[in-house]
Amino acid sequence: MTQGAAHAISPLGVLPSAGPTCIHLPLNVTPQDLARHAVGLANARGGTVLVGADLVGATAPAERDAGELHPLMVTHAIFELSGGRLTVNVQHHRLPGGTRVLAVFVPQAPYVLAAPDGAVITWDGAHLVPVTPAEAEPVADQDYTAVVPPDASLADLDPAEVARLRGLGRQGGAASLPDLDFLRELGLIVPSAGALRPTLAAIMLAGTPAALRAHVPQAEVCFYHHATSDVEFQFREDLLRPIPALLTRLAELIQARNRFTPVQVGLFRIEVWDQDEAVYREALLNALTHRDYTLRDAVHVHHYPDRLEIMNPGGLPGGITPNNILRHQPKRRNPLLAEVLSRLGLVERAGVGVDKMYGLMLRHGKEPPEYTTYADAVTLTLHSPGFDAEFVRFVARKQEDMQTLSLDMLIVLSLLMREGEATRAVLARALQLPEDRTPRLLRGMEDHGLIARSGVGRGIAYTLSSEVRRTLGRDIQIAVPIGMGTAVEAAVPVVSAGAPVAMVPAGPPAASRPKASRQSLDSAGPTGAEVRAIALALARERGRVRNVDLRLTCGLNTQQAWRALRSLVQAGLLRKLGTGTRDAAYELS
Repeated sequence: MTQGAAHAISPLGVLPSAGPTCIHLPLNVTPQDLARHAVGLANARGGTVLVGADLVGATAPAERDAGELHPLMVTHAIFELSGGRLTVNVQHHRLPGGTRVLAVFVPQAPYVLAAPDGAVITWDGAHLVPVTPAEAEPVADQDYTAVVPPDASLADLDPAEVARLRGLGRQGGAASLPDLDFLRELGLIVPSAGALRPTLAAIMLAGTPAALRAHVPQAEVCFYHHATSDVEFQFREDLLRPIPALLTRLAELIQARNRFTPVQVGLFRIEVWDQDEAVYREALLNALTHRDYTLRDAVHVHHYPDRLEIMNPGGLPGGITPNNILRHQPKRRNPLLAEVLSRLGLVERAGVGVDKMYGLMLRHGKEPPEYTTYADAVTLTLHSPGFDAEFVRFVARKQEDMQTLSLDMLIVLSLLMREGEATRAVLARALQLPEDRTPRLLRGMEDHGLIARSGVGRGIAYTLSSEVRRTLGRDIQIAVPIGMGTAVEAAVPVVSAGAPVAMVPAGPPAASRPKASRQSLDSAGPTGAEVRAIALALARERGRVRNVDLRLTCGLNTQQAWRALRSLVQAGLLRKLGTGTRDAAYELS
């Protein structure tokens, strides 16, 4: 792109000659043909497409010029041909003598752009030629945020935003340098065509409003606030600002509708927020750092009473899935932007942002972050339908006794708290580890008195230790319909109409359990399987079940009951009626 910048229209109105980084097209070119040349140039080295250049130098004044070709027609045609993956800057330029030309400034594509019919073309310096995927493969390694727009200049950077960046930097190093040296040290401005010019990363981090609109309009974040769990929103704000300013404003919008609950732990008080600022800040930074900026879509942030959803253009980077995101080697879709944010101390170079979110949410007795992937997008959901205060106290006290509880330990404890018991295979999936890599962790947790094991061979199951269950108040009797018997473990238990409710021990009769596990399970609360079975029984008996019904019957809190009902909806066994998490009703599917 630096070579393309050298061929931009000069301040004196001198047009560059046609060549590898500049294409001259006649005035009668169609928007669709212009789009084909723009995509071909993007698949090569990027540069400039000029329309109407053939009229310059004519002996007689032209009756028509490129002013008749509207920029929106051009951007629309390019959007359709590239599937929304190519962002260009289209401007009219009036040259000495009054003739107007249309200039389309095209960045180099970070990967091969194909037409909707699958055809791939590139500009060879004189013609559009077809390209095979193998020949075009090197293009895929380009960093979109390192592109230098041909018409960008230092005037596109806001001094106030540069000062904000400097304030974010760690002490010493680049932060102590003058502005230009500071930006050069970070790689945000580079020499190009005899001058220092900003990269797209620089504009994303410190660009003026005009520069953001011209070069990266897709770097927008749309915030929605929902008063209920319904899809309709009550408030919306669209934000196109440099990333540090974006983070500040988004934090203001979320905190204005955020609540916290104090949890006393000895002489200290822990504030458990519906949405922890450290968690959602990390989630927003990940979205802005690793999204696909070649897509014209914006980042969407939906704030519901019971969750925060961040919808990000572009799927997870190659090889990463929701099932391995904790263990997979970090991959950066936008290396320059990620490196700068790392050097400024905003993101972790080691890629531990997801670990950080997991750890903070689990320590506060909440569910871990939930990722949902699509072909060209990913949604991160941070659930907050309440929390377990006793688990928060337990973790805080155990941290003092053991110095630290690792993330893996928190994952195991959290799952067993929610489900009651789990096999090693289930725990391995939650840990995102091969099953043969879990024994050492689980033995260590047994040695520390955190979990207990029962059964033999493939029938081995793990529960919270009796000491931990007592600490968490899990040694309770629960209310289940009389006559349910062993049916609580069935997929759809049958309860006789009008069956009365009595206080009986949770789970199947002791005689039906494996002998080795009786002692560890008799005094425990209901397992996750038992709670779900009871929910199905109540729905069959009463026609529908609500969160409050399951709470009263099983002695659960709101969050635990909601988790069980949600899992049954996801399994297709229940159907949700109405909105909200506390008062919605559920019926058999």
